[in-house]
Amino acid sequence: MTVVDLHVREAGEGLPVVLLHAFPLSSAMWLEQRNDLADSCRVITPDLRGFGGSQLGWDEPSLDFMADDVAGLLDRLDLPEVVLGGLSMGGYVAMAFLRRHPGRVNGLVLADTKAGADPEPAKEKRRRIASTLTEDDSTQILVDEVLPALIGERTRREQPLVQGRVRALVEAAPPQAAAWAQRAMADRPDSLDTLRAADVPALVILGEEDELASRADGDAMVDALPRGRLVMVAGAGHLSAVEAPGAFSAAVREFVRQV
Repeated sequence: MTVVDLHVREAGEGLPVVLLHAFPLSSAMWLEQRNDLADSCRVITPDLRGFGGSQLGWDEPSLDFMADDVAGLLDRLDLPEVVLGGLSMGGYVAMAFLRRHPGRVNGLVLADTKAGADPEPAKEKRRRIASTLTEDDSTQILVDEVLPALIGERTRREQPLVQGRVRALVEAAPPQAAAWAQRAMADRPDSLDTLRAADVPALVILGEEDELASRADGDAMVDALPRGRLVMVAGAGHLSAVEAPGAFSAAVREFVRQV
């Protein structure tokens, strides 16, 4: 395995808070959080391997490799431990990081994600999408099959600019990186035992209109976490940080104060 040198955007000073982006976006999705939270912490937002400004490398698909890339970034930044957060795929990577580098996490934020492994039909869908991405070398299947569930009904109805921004981020995803990530997510293990062992402050955030991560998924994570609590974001779907950035940032700011 080769650790990829991740491209990173950051803002602010103080307690380091690392936020990992959703599939198939990049750290560009955290623009509002970098602006909103820079007065209260050091916000560090890497591009996970293959996305944004980060190279994909040649390793077989694995969220563990993505987690080790993040560990390499922390080494580069001389950060022994951080508050680690992730949304959707970023949450999966955060849980893999917690499993592999537990001593480096002093607070955990899991947004619009789930700890359970994919059931077989979901795995098959990911692999089918990955094959199409590889064969077509185009993001069209992401626009057709992934984009519609990324944002909530209210955002589609009331925030056309946000919908357009998300579509542009999806279209910008490198097809080969998106295929790699889909295969990595399909093979991820159940992480509930990892959360049960995580005796750190933990915040679970969930958009009330999330079509991909359910309230039951959120409750399962909170129940597993020894020190977890749940915040619901009204009027937001799966990309709660993008759809309702003020509410999302406020929840993270309050959480960081308590870490």
